[in-house]
Amino acid sequence: MSDDHSTRNDGSESADPAPEGDAAAELIELHQQQLEAAEDRFLRVQAEAQNMVRRAERDVDNARKFALERFAGALLPVLDNLERALAAMGEPTEATRALGEGVELTLKSFSDVLQKFEVMAVEPVGQSFNPEFHQAMAMIEQPDTVPNSVVQVMQKGYTLNGRLLRPAMVVVAKPAPRIDETA
Repeated sequence: MSDDHSTRNDGSESADPAPEGDAAAELIELHQQQLEAAEDRFLRVQAEAQNMVRRAERDVDNARKFALERFAGALLPVLDNLERALAAMGEPTEATRALGEGVELTLKSFSDVLQKFEVMAVEPVGQSFNPEFHQAMAMIEQPDTVPNSVVQVMQKGYTLNGRLLRPAMVVVAKPAPRIDETA
């Protein structure tokens, strides 16, 4: 018998099955690689779908949170005017007492509604100047105050759900000029 042939159980000769085994192994390896590639694509598509769902949920949440942004921003001047009206009234007289109380109640009611919808005032007096929440309108020397701290608020700032709606207009303390000791 030659090396290329083998004997079957029935005594007949056939070609060596080894080449067929190699082809089958290669085919199995090819299918295994294709399966792994398909699984990888599936996992990537699944991850992308999850990311899209998360992005959509975040966008919906932000839209819900900040849908009132323009409306609330437009109402802030009304709030400012109510506060100015109270400040301008000064000491109430018998004739203006009821008017002052009405403006005060209106201001409180208006402020409560804004707070209900997460519109919060920025109260920066005594804090360090923060350009993300404050707009410096002036600087003044205040020897007994920490430099770059807010000493006065000219107009209140507001946030909506933690996002700046309007910066506070503030006056900031500046350091006193240094006196040259060598002179």
